[in-house]
Amino acid sequence: MKAAQEFWKRCTANGDIEKRQYRTKYCVGCELEKTDSELEDNKCPIHPNLTIELIEEENYFFKFSNYGKPLLDLYKNRPDFVVPEFRLREIKKFVENGLEDFSISRLKSKMPWGVPVPGDDDHVMYVWFDALVNYISAIGWPDDMEKFQEYWPVVQFAGKDNLRQQSAMWQAMLLSAQIEPSKQIFIEGFLTSGGQKMSKSLGNVIDPFKVKEEYGTDAVRYYIAREIASFEDSDVTYEKIKNAYNGNLANGLGNLVNRIMKLASQEGVKGELASNEEILQGIFGKALENINRFEFKKAIDVIWEEITRLDVYVNEKRPFETIKTNKEEARKDIVYLVSELWKIAIALSPFLPETSEAIQTTIKENKMPAALFPRKL
Repeated sequence: MKAAQEFWKRCTANGDIEKRQYRTKYCVGCELEKTDSELEDNKCPIHPNLTIELIEEENYFFKFSNYGKPLLDLYKNRPDFVVPEFRLREIKKFVENGLEDFSISRLKSKMPWGVPVPGDDDHVMYVWFDALVNYISAIGWPDDMEKFQEYWPVVQFAGKDNLRQQSAMWQAMLLSAQIEPSKQIFIEGFLTSGGQKMSKSLGNVIDPFKVKEEYGTDAVRYYIAREIASFEDSDVTYEKIKNAYNGNLANGLGNLVNRIMKLASQEGVKGELASNEEILQGIFGKALENINRFEFKKAIDVIWEEITRLDVYVNEKRPFETIKTNKEEARKDIVYLVSELWKIAIALSPFLPETSEAIQTTIKENKMPAALFPRKL
């Protein structure tokens, strides 16, 4: 509460808050004011089953209209401020079309639980104003500036329905309060199920805890990282999760580890474990380049290309057969396979930490592992 009130005072001191009569259309689902151009047949396209409310009362307003040029300058000077690029173009167009001041208070008689507006007992802050301030108060602002400066500015992640709030409204508020804007904002798509928005009434909500219980934490991490598109809408069903698990984890990675380590343990062959520097120059380095761009799907795709390549190597070299006729050649192949598997294990650590550790342990101890990903029927 103290942080929100201090933030309010700073915006007021900068001349960006004033009281006036307020009349607007409002979507309860979005918790946002809506212009006629944002509505379809007077319905919110995101919440078409909710009635648009018409609100008329005295409110405080934030002078968003003062920040058109500062925001456009921000986007111009930092072309990677909003990712992906098409979302940056979208928010630039929104700002270029002109900004309207937005309400940041409600009457205390209607919202007695709200944060009090400094100097006005009749008004409380509207939730969007004080909630956004939580981003900075949670890391020390304004009481512990040393801690705050250690973390701020931050990288933010938001859904596509929050593009305007996070990359324009919040940034204007920060500029008004004389605080540096966010470092970068990543705008993600929605998750659908069976081609439809997830809804309890439709019975198509995917329970992440149920998925974790059935498949394990690493399988959930894998699915999110590789099977959900970066920045676009993605469709998720229990059937798709099971197919990805069986196809890429049980039959793919799990089967590969089992085949290699069965041979290695039976023959007493150990791999040559690469140094951290070697790993950084190889597969992990390639994955890391994508991780640093927050392109997690591309990063894990790099790793899976190596898994596929190693699987092809096993099928072509067939050391499980040549060990009977050419032991020396087969042992060389096994050393190579274990060595490459070690690199894969290290590269997997940001995505599948439990699996990565299990593979590293089985390589160090040179033993057959328990099934990493038991197949699901």
